[in-house]
Amino acid sequence: MPDFSKSTISREGLTGPRIGYLLSRYPAISHTFFLKEVLGLRDRGLTIETASINLPDRPVEALPPVEVSESDQTFYVKPKGFMSAGFRVLAIAVENPAVTARGIFAALALGGWDLKARAFAFFYLAEALLVGSWMRRRSLPHLHVHFGGAVATVGVLTAKAWQIPWSLTLHGPDEFFDQGSFYLRQKIQSASFVICISDFCKSQVLRIVPDAQENRLEVVRLGVDCVALPLLRPTSGSTSGLDQSNLLRLVCTGRMVAAKGHRILLQALASLDLSGFEFTCALIGDGPERRSLTDLSIQLGIAERVRFLGAMGHAETLAEVAKGEVFVLASFAEGLPIALMEAMALGLTCVSTTIAAIPELIRDGENGILVSPANPEALGKALVELAGDVARRQRLRQRARETVEAHYNLATNLDALARVWKRRVPGASERV
Repeated sequence: MPDFSKSTISREGLTGPRIGYLLSRYPAISHTFFLKEVLGLRDRGLTIETASINLPDRPVEALPPVEVSESDQTFYVKPKGFMSAGFRVLAIAVENPAVTARGIFAALALGGWDLKARAFAFFYLAEALLVGSWMRRRSLPHLHVHFGGAVATVGVLTAKAWQIPWSLTLHGPDEFFDQGSFYLRQKIQSASFVICISDFCKSQVLRIVPDAQENRLEVVRLGVDCVALPLLRPTSGSTSGLDQSNLLRLVCTGRMVAAKGHRILLQALASLDLSGFEFTCALIGDGPERRSLTDLSIQLGIAERVRFLGAMGHAETLAEVAKGEVFVLASFAEGLPIALMEAMALGLTCVSTTIAAIPELIRDGENGILVSPANPEALGKALVELAGDVARRQRLRQRARETVEAHYNLATNLDALARVWKRRVPGASERV
Protein backbone atom coordinates (compact mmCIF):
# COMPACT_ATOMS: atom_id res chain seq x y z
CA MET A 1 0.00 0.00 0.00
CA PRO A 2 1.34 3.47 -0.85
CA ASP A 3 2.58 5.79 1.84
CA PHE A 4 -0.16 8.43 2.13
CA SER A 5 2.02 10.45 4.47
CA LYS A 6 3.69 11.80 1.34
CA SER A 7 0.43 13.44 0.27
CA THR A 8 0.58 17.17 -0.29
CA ILE A 9 -3.21 17.34 0.04
CA SER A 10 -4.74 18.39 3.33
CA ARG A 11 -7.94 16.46 3.98
CA GLU A 12 -8.64 18.10 7.30
CA GLY A 13 -11.83 20.11 7.45
CA LEU A 14 -13.13 18.92 4.08
CA THR A 15 -16.91 18.64 4.20
CA GLY A 16 -17.47 17.23 0.74
CA PRO A 17 -17.90 13.58 -0.28
CA ARG A 18 -15.16 10.97 0.10
CA ILE A 19 -14.84 9.13 -3.19
CA GLY A 20 -12.55 6.43 -4.49
CA TYR A 21 -11.70 6.94 -8.17
CA LEU A 22 -10.80 3.71 -9.96
CA LEU A 23 -8.94 4.32 -13.23
CA SER A 24 -7.40 2.01 -15.78
CA ARG A 25 -4.03 3.79 -15.76
CA TYR A 26 -3.10 6.82 -13.67
CA PRO A 27 -1.28 9.04 -14.38
CA ALA A 28 -1.39 8.56 -18.17
CA ILE A 29 -0.17 10.85 -20.93
CA SER A 30 -3.27 10.17 -23.04
CA HIS A 31 -5.72 10.90 -20.22
CA THR A 32 -4.53 14.14 -18.66
CA PHE A 33 -8.17 15.07 -18.01
CA PHE A 34 -8.18 12.46 -15.21
CA LEU A 35 -5.47 14.43 -13.44
CA LYS A 36 -7.24 17.76 -13.94
CA GLU A 37 -10.53 16.33 -12.70
CA VAL A 38 -9.03 14.78 -9.58
CA LEU A 39 -7.08 17.92 -8.64
CA GLY A 40 -9.99 20.20 -9.51
CA LEU A 41 -12.47 18.30 -7.37
CA ARG A 42 -10.07 18.33 -4.44
CA ASP A 43 -9.79 22.10 -4.83
CA ARG A 44 -13.58 22.21 -4.51
CA GLY A 45 -13.64 20.47 -1.16
CA LEU A 46 -14.02 16.81 -2.15
CA THR A 47 -11.78 14.03 -0.92
CA ILE A 48 -10.74 12.06 -3.99
CA GLU A 49 -8.42 9.10 -3.55
CA THR A 50 -7.20 7.21 -6.58
CA ALA A 51 -6.70 3.57 -7.43
CA SER A 52 -5.27 2.44 -10.74
CA ILE A 53 -5.39 -1.00 -12.31
CA ASN A 54 -2.07 -0.41 -14.05
CA LEU A 55 1.13 1.45 -13.23
CA PRO A 56 1.80 4.84 -14.89
CA ASP A 57 2.61 4.73 -18.60
CA ARG A 58 6.07 6.23 -18.01
CA PRO A 59 8.83 5.57 -15.47
CA VAL A 60 8.74 7.80 -12.40
CA GLU A 61 11.76 9.80 -13.53
CA ALA A 62 9.85 10.79 -16.71
CA LEU A 63 6.82 12.10 -14.82
CA PRO A 64 6.35 15.80 -14.05
CA PRO A 65 6.33 16.61 -10.30
CA VAL A 66 2.54 16.75 -9.95
CA GLU A 67 2.22 13.28 -11.49
CA VAL A 68 4.99 11.93 -9.25
CA SER A 69 2.98 13.18 -6.27
CA GLU A 70 -0.17 11.53 -7.61
CA SER A 71 1.58 8.22 -8.28
CA ASP A 72 2.96 8.24 -4.72
CA GLN A 73 -0.61 8.52 -3.39
CA THR A 74 -2.29 6.08 -5.78
CA PHE A 75 -3.12 2.48 -4.88
CA TYR A 76 -1.95 0.24 -7.74
CA VAL A 77 -4.00 -2.91 -8.14
CA LYS A 78 -1.41 -4.66 -10.31
CA PRO A 79 2.00 -3.56 -9.01
CA LYS A 80 5.16 -5.42 -9.90
CA GLY A 81 5.01 -8.96 -8.55
CA PHE A 82 1.87 -10.96 -9.35
CA MET A 83 2.79 -13.55 -6.72
CA SER A 84 2.43 -10.97 -3.98
CA ALA A 85 -0.91 -9.81 -5.39
CA GLY A 86 -2.11 -13.41 -5.51
CA PHE A 87 -1.32 -13.92 -1.83
CA ARG A 88 -3.13 -10.68 -0.97
CA VAL A 89 -6.23 -11.75 -2.90
CA LEU A 90 -6.24 -15.12 -1.15
CA ALA A 91 -5.92 -13.49 2.25
CA ILE A 92 -8.77 -11.08 1.53
CA ALA A 93 -10.96 -13.91 0.26
CA VAL A 94 -10.37 -15.98 3.40
CA GLU A 95 -10.95 -13.01 5.73
CA ASN A 96 -14.14 -11.96 3.95
CA PRO A 97 -16.10 -15.10 2.95
CA ALA A 98 -19.42 -13.31 2.44
CA VAL A 99 -17.76 -10.72 0.21
CA THR A 100 -16.05 -13.47 -1.77
CA ALA A 101 -19.29 -15.42 -2.19
CA ARG A 102 -21.16 -12.37 -3.49
CA GLY A 103 -18.28 -11.66 -5.85
CA ILE A 104 -18.28 -15.21 -7.21
CA PHE A 105 -22.01 -15.11 -7.92
CA ALA A 106 -21.61 -11.72 -9.62
CA ALA A 107 -18.69 -12.96 -11.75
CA LEU A 108 -20.62 -16.06 -12.80
CA ALA A 109 -23.59 -13.90 -13.77
CA LEU A 110 -21.39 -11.71 -15.96
CA GLY A 111 -19.62 -14.58 -17.68
CA GLY A 112 -22.74 -16.64 -18.32
CA TRP A 113 -22.02 -19.90 -20.16
CA ASP A 114 -19.04 -18.46 -22.01
CA LEU A 115 -16.03 -20.17 -20.40
CA LYS A 116 -13.54 -17.57 -21.64
CA ALA A 117 -15.75 -14.73 -20.38
CA ARG A 118 -16.09 -16.50 -17.02
CA ALA A 119 -12.33 -16.85 -16.74
CA PHE A 120 -11.83 -13.14 -17.37
CA ALA A 121 -14.61 -12.32 -14.93
CA PHE A 122 -12.73 -14.16 -12.19
CA PHE A 123 -9.54 -12.26 -13.00
CA TYR A 124 -11.55 -9.05 -12.65
CA LEU A 125 -13.02 -10.35 -9.40
CA ALA A 126 -9.51 -10.78 -7.97
CA GLU A 127 -8.85 -7.13 -8.76
CA ALA A 128 -12.24 -6.19 -7.28
CA LEU A 129 -11.33 -7.84 -3.98
CA LEU A 130 -8.16 -5.75 -3.85
CA VAL A 131 -10.02 -2.53 -4.70
CA GLY A 132 -12.72 -3.15 -2.10
CA SER A 133 -10.15 -3.92 0.57
CA TRP A 134 -8.34 -0.66 -0.27
CA MET A 135 -11.61 1.29 -0.03
CA ARG A 136 -12.36 -0.24 3.37
CA ARG A 137 -8.88 0.67 4.65
CA ARG A 138 -9.31 4.22 3.41
CA SER A 139 -12.91 4.52 4.70
CA LEU A 140 -14.17 5.45 1.24
CA PRO A 141 -17.96 4.99 0.98
CA HIS A 142 -18.37 5.48 -2.79
CA LEU A 143 -16.56 4.16 -5.87
CA HIS A 144 -16.41 5.97 -9.21
CA VAL A 145 -15.09 4.68 -12.54
CA HIS A 146 -14.30 6.41 -15.83
CA PHE A 147 -15.09 4.50 -19.06
CA GLY A 148 -17.31 1.46 -19.46
CA GLY A 149 -14.70 -1.15 -20.38
CA ALA A 150 -12.67 -3.60 -18.32
CA VAL A 151 -12.03 -1.12 -15.51
CA ALA A 152 -15.80 -0.73 -15.10
CA THR A 153 -16.10 -4.53 -14.94
CA VAL A 154 -13.78 -4.41 -11.95
CA GLY A 155 -15.92 -1.57 -10.61
CA VAL A 156 -19.24 -3.39 -10.86
CA LEU A 157 -17.76 -6.53 -9.26
CA THR A 158 -16.29 -4.40 -6.47
CA ALA A 159 -19.68 -2.82 -5.87
CA LYS A 160 -21.54 -6.14 -5.82
CA ALA A 161 -19.01 -8.06 -3.73
CA TRP A 162 -18.39 -5.36 -1.12
CA GLN A 163 -21.90 -3.86 -1.32
CA ILE A 164 -20.45 -0.44 -2.08
CA PRO A 165 -22.45 2.14 -4.05
CA TRP A 166 -20.74 3.09 -7.27
CA SER A 167 -21.13 5.38 -10.26
CA LEU A 168 -19.83 5.59 -13.78
CA THR A 169 -18.69 8.26 -16.22
CA LEU A 170 -19.28 7.13 -19.80
CA HIS A 171 -17.39 8.61 -22.73
CA GLY A 172 -17.76 6.21 -25.65
CA PRO A 173 -17.37 5.11 -28.28
CA ASP A 174 -15.92 1.62 -27.76
CA GLU A 175 -18.35 0.42 -25.11
CA PHE A 176 -21.30 1.59 -27.23
CA PHE A 177 -20.13 -0.46 -30.23
CA ASP A 178 -20.01 -3.78 -28.36
CA GLN A 179 -22.25 -3.35 -25.35
CA GLY A 180 -22.65 -7.11 -24.85
CA SER A 181 -18.94 -7.82 -24.40
CA PHE A 182 -18.65 -4.82 -22.09
CA TYR A 183 -21.72 -5.86 -20.01
CA LEU A 184 -22.80 -2.27 -20.40
CA ARG A 185 -26.47 -2.83 -19.67
CA GLN A 186 -25.64 -4.55 -16.38
CA LYS A 187 -23.23 -1.77 -15.42
CA ILE A 188 -25.69 1.01 -16.14
CA GLN A 189 -28.44 -0.76 -14.23
CA SER A 190 -26.15 -1.44 -11.27
CA ALA A 191 -24.71 2.07 -10.92
CA SER A 192 -26.26 4.55 -8.50
CA PHE A 193 -26.02 7.14 -11.26
CA VAL A 194 -24.28 7.62 -14.59
CA ILE A 195 -22.44 10.75 -15.72
CA CYS A 196 -22.52 11.30 -19.50
CA ILE A 197 -20.00 13.64 -21.13
CA SER A 198 -22.40 14.68 -23.90
CA ASP A 199 -26.00 14.56 -25.03
CA PHE A 200 -24.97 11.93 -27.58
CA CYS A 201 -23.53 9.82 -24.78
CA LYS A 202 -26.80 10.13 -22.85
CA SER A 203 -28.74 9.05 -25.94
CA GLN A 204 -26.64 5.88 -26.15
CA VAL A 205 -27.30 5.09 -22.50
CA LEU A 206 -31.03 5.42 -23.16
CA ARG A 207 -30.70 3.30 -26.28
CA ILE A 208 -29.10 0.51 -24.26
CA VAL A 209 -31.31 0.90 -21.19
CA PRO A 210 -34.54 2.55 -22.43
CA ASP A 211 -36.15 2.49 -19.01
CA ALA A 212 -33.21 4.16 -17.25
CA GLN A 213 -34.69 6.78 -14.93
CA GLU A 214 -33.93 10.31 -16.05
CA ASN A 215 -32.92 11.25 -12.51
CA ARG A 216 -30.07 8.69 -12.61
CA LEU A 217 -28.40 10.34 -15.61
CA GLU A 218 -26.26 13.46 -15.45
CA VAL A 219 -24.76 15.32 -18.42
CA VAL A 220 -21.51 17.01 -17.38
CA ARG A 221 -19.25 18.04 -20.22
CA LEU A 222 -15.49 17.90 -20.16
CA GLY A 223 -13.54 21.12 -20.46
CA VAL A 224 -10.17 22.78 -20.98
CA ASP A 225 -8.29 25.45 -19.07
CA CYS A 226 -9.18 28.61 -20.95
CA VAL A 227 -6.89 30.71 -18.76
CA ALA A 228 -3.73 28.72 -19.45
CA LEU A 229 -4.17 27.82 -23.11
CA PRO A 230 -3.81 31.30 -24.67
CA LEU A 231 -0.37 31.61 -23.04
CA LEU A 232 0.93 29.00 -25.47
CA ARG A 233 -0.09 30.94 -28.56
CA PRO A 234 2.41 32.93 -30.60
CA THR A 235 2.57 36.50 -29.31
CA SER A 236 3.62 38.31 -32.48
CA GLY A 237 1.99 38.87 -35.82
CA SER A 238 -1.69 38.30 -36.44
CA THR A 239 -4.13 36.17 -34.46
CA SER A 240 -2.19 32.98 -35.17
CA GLY A 241 1.17 34.49 -35.96
CA LEU A 242 1.14 32.56 -39.23
CA ASP A 243 -1.16 34.40 -41.63
CA GLN A 244 1.64 36.62 -42.88
CA SER A 245 3.09 33.59 -44.68
CA ASN A 246 1.61 31.71 -47.64
CA LEU A 247 2.48 28.47 -45.86
CA LEU A 248 -0.58 26.85 -44.26
CA ARG A 249 0.30 24.86 -41.15
CA LEU A 250 -2.02 21.99 -40.30
CA VAL A 251 -1.84 19.77 -37.23
CA CYS A 252 -3.54 16.61 -36.01
CA THR A 253 -3.19 14.81 -32.68
CA GLY A 254 -4.33 11.29 -31.87
CA ARG A 255 -3.24 7.69 -31.64
CA MET A 256 -2.37 6.20 -34.98
CA VAL A 257 -5.15 3.66 -35.13
CA ALA A 258 -7.66 3.09 -37.91
CA ALA A 259 -10.53 4.79 -36.07
CA LYS A 260 -8.74 8.16 -36.09
CA GLY A 261 -9.03 8.44 -39.87
CA HIS A 262 -5.42 9.36 -40.61
CA ARG A 263 -5.60 7.65 -44.01
CA ILE A 264 -8.50 9.85 -45.01
CA LEU A 265 -6.56 12.90 -43.84
CA LEU A 266 -3.51 11.97 -45.92
CA GLN A 267 -5.69 11.50 -49.00
CA ALA A 268 -7.28 14.90 -48.37
CA LEU A 269 -3.82 16.44 -48.04
CA ALA A 270 -2.95 15.03 -51.44
CA SER A 271 -5.91 16.99 -52.85
CA LEU A 272 -4.64 20.12 -51.11
CA ASP A 273 -1.23 19.53 -52.65
CA LEU A 274 -2.70 19.18 -56.15
CA SER A 275 -4.54 22.47 -55.67
CA GLY A 276 -1.21 24.27 -55.47
CA PHE A 277 -1.33 25.50 -51.87
CA GLU A 278 1.84 25.44 -49.80
CA PHE A 279 1.32 23.58 -46.52
CA THR A 280 2.83 21.36 -43.86
CA CYS A 281 0.99 18.94 -41.60
CA ALA A 282 2.26 17.81 -38.19
CA LEU A 283 0.90 14.45 -37.00
CA ILE A 284 1.33 14.00 -33.24
CA GLY A 285 0.84 10.51 -31.84
CA ASP A 286 1.95 6.96 -32.30
CA GLY A 287 0.38 3.57 -32.79
CA PRO A 288 0.18 0.47 -34.97
CA GLU A 289 -0.77 2.44 -38.11
CA ARG A 290 2.27 4.69 -38.11
CA ARG A 291 4.44 2.69 -40.51
CA SER A 292 1.66 2.17 -43.05
CA LEU A 293 0.74 5.85 -42.82
CA THR A 294 4.33 6.85 -43.48
CA ASP A 295 4.33 4.57 -46.53
CA LEU A 296 1.03 6.07 -47.72
CA SER A 297 2.40 9.61 -47.48
CA ILE A 298 5.25 8.51 -49.76
CA GLN A 299 2.84 6.89 -52.22
CA LEU A 300 0.72 10.04 -52.33
CA GLY A 301 3.77 12.22 -52.97
CA ILE A 302 3.32 14.34 -49.84
CA ALA A 303 5.99 12.84 -47.57
CA GLU A 304 7.99 16.09 -47.57
CA ARG A 305 4.95 18.00 -46.32
CA VAL A 306 3.94 15.61 -43.51
CA ARG A 307 5.86 15.41 -40.25
CA PHE A 308 5.35 12.35 -38.06
CA LEU A 309 6.28 13.63 -34.60
CA GLY A 310 5.35 10.57 -32.55
CA ALA A 311 3.88 10.63 -29.04
CA MET A 312 4.62 13.77 -27.03
CA GLY A 313 3.91 15.00 -23.51
CA HIS A 314 0.81 17.12 -23.01
CA ALA A 315 2.67 20.42 -22.68
CA GLU A 316 4.82 19.67 -25.73
CA THR A 317 1.73 18.66 -27.70
CA LEU A 318 -0.07 21.91 -26.87
CA ALA A 319 3.00 23.93 -27.82
CA GLU A 320 3.14 22.19 -31.20
CA VAL A 321 -0.60 22.59 -31.77
CA ALA A 322 -0.32 26.30 -30.99
CA LYS A 323 2.04 26.68 -33.96
CA GLY A 324 -0.69 25.50 -36.29
CA GLU A 325 -3.28 27.34 -38.31
CA VAL A 326 -5.79 24.53 -38.96
CA PHE A 327 -6.49 21.53 -36.72
CA VAL A 328 -7.87 18.45 -38.48
CA LEU A 329 -9.46 15.40 -36.89
CA ALA A 330 -10.82 12.98 -39.50
CA SER A 331 -11.96 10.44 -36.92
CA PHE A 332 -14.56 7.71 -37.41
CA ALA A 333 -15.14 7.08 -33.70
CA GLU A 334 -14.94 9.51 -30.79
CA GLY A 335 -16.48 10.46 -27.50
CA LEU A 336 -16.07 14.22 -27.21
CA PRO A 337 -12.44 14.99 -28.11
CA ILE A 338 -10.57 17.22 -25.69
CA ALA A 339 -7.97 17.65 -28.44
CA LEU A 340 -10.57 19.57 -30.45
CA MET A 341 -11.50 21.74 -27.45
CA GLU A 342 -7.84 22.58 -26.86
CA ALA A 343 -7.27 23.48 -30.49
CA MET A 344 -10.38 25.69 -30.53
CA ALA A 345 -9.25 27.42 -27.33
CA LEU A 346 -5.79 28.01 -28.82
CA GLY A 347 -7.35 29.78 -31.79
CA LEU A 348 -7.00 27.23 -34.57
CA THR A 349 -9.62 26.72 -37.25
CA CYS A 350 -10.93 23.21 -36.66
CA VAL A 351 -12.11 20.68 -39.24
CA SER A 352 -13.63 17.40 -38.11
CA THR A 353 -16.34 14.85 -38.86
CA THR A 354 -20.08 14.60 -38.19
CA ILE A 355 -19.85 11.73 -35.71
CA ALA A 356 -20.94 11.13 -32.12
CA ALA A 357 -20.83 14.30 -29.98
CA ILE A 358 -18.54 16.33 -32.24
CA PRO A 359 -21.50 18.30 -33.71
CA GLU A 360 -22.33 19.40 -30.14
CA LEU A 361 -18.91 21.07 -30.00
CA ILE A 362 -18.49 22.23 -33.60
CA ARG A 363 -21.36 23.84 -35.49
CA ASP A 364 -20.58 23.57 -39.16
CA GLY A 365 -19.84 26.94 -40.71
CA GLU A 366 -20.22 28.80 -37.39
CA ASN A 367 -17.21 27.86 -35.28
CA GLY A 368 -15.53 25.22 -37.43
CA ILE A 369 -16.07 22.90 -40.37
CA LEU A 370 -17.68 19.45 -40.32
CA VAL A 371 -17.52 16.90 -43.12
CA SER A 372 -18.81 13.37 -43.56
CA PRO A 373 -16.50 10.70 -42.12
CA ALA A 374 -14.45 8.49 -44.45
CA ASN A 375 -14.87 11.01 -47.27
CA PRO A 376 -11.45 12.24 -48.45
CA GLU A 377 -13.03 14.29 -51.25
CA ALA A 378 -15.20 16.27 -48.82
CA LEU A 379 -12.32 16.77 -46.41
CA GLY A 380 -9.97 17.79 -49.21
CA LYS A 381 -12.50 20.30 -50.54
CA ALA A 382 -12.94 21.81 -47.06
CA LEU A 383 -9.18 22.20 -46.63
CA VAL A 384 -8.76 23.77 -50.06
CA GLU A 385 -11.54 26.28 -49.34
CA LEU A 386 -10.03 27.20 -45.97
CA ALA A 387 -6.55 27.52 -47.44
CA GLY A 388 -7.82 30.16 -49.85
CA ASP A 389 -9.93 32.14 -47.38
CA VAL A 390 -7.94 33.77 -44.57
CA ALA A 391 -10.89 35.90 -43.44
CA ARG A 392 -13.07 32.82 -42.98
CA ARG A 393 -10.41 31.10 -40.92
CA GLN A 394 -10.16 34.18 -38.69
CA ARG A 395 -13.93 34.30 -38.19
CA LEU A 396 -14.24 30.59 -37.41
CA ARG A 397 -11.37 30.59 -34.92
CA GLN A 398 -12.83 33.55 -33.04
CA ARG A 399 -16.20 31.84 -32.70
CA ALA A 400 -14.44 28.61 -31.70
CA ARG A 401 -12.72 30.32 -28.79
CA GLU A 402 -16.03 31.86 -27.70
CA THR A 403 -17.72 28.44 -27.78
CA VAL A 404 -15.09 26.85 -25.55
CA GLU A 405 -15.18 29.72 -23.08
CA ALA A 406 -18.98 29.55 -22.86
CA HIS A 407 -19.59 25.79 -22.75
CA TYR A 408 -16.33 23.85 -22.34
CA ASN A 409 -14.46 25.87 -19.74
CA LEU A 410 -12.79 23.44 -17.33
CA ALA A 411 -13.34 25.58 -14.21
CA THR A 412 -17.06 26.00 -14.91
CA ASN A 413 -17.59 22.35 -15.75
CA LEU A 414 -15.66 21.18 -12.68
CA ASP A 415 -17.97 23.37 -10.61
CA ALA A 416 -20.91 21.55 -12.19
CA LEU A 417 -19.31 18.15 -11.53
CA ALA A 418 -18.62 19.06 -7.89
CA ARG A 419 -22.29 20.02 -7.49
CA VAL A 420 -23.29 16.62 -8.83
CA TRP A 421 -21.09 14.87 -6.28
CA LYS A 422 -22.30 17.02 -3.41
CA ARG A 423 -25.88 16.32 -4.36
CA ARG A 424 -25.44 12.61 -5.01
CA VAL A 425 -23.13 11.31 -2.29
CA PRO A 426 -24.13 11.23 1.39
CA GLY A 427 -22.41 13.67 3.72
CA ALA A 428 -22.14 16.35 1.05
CA SER A 429 -22.72 20.02 1.59
CA GLU A 430 -25.33 21.68 -0.58
CA ARG A 431 -23.15 24.42 -2.04
CA VAL A 432 -19.90 24.37 -3.99
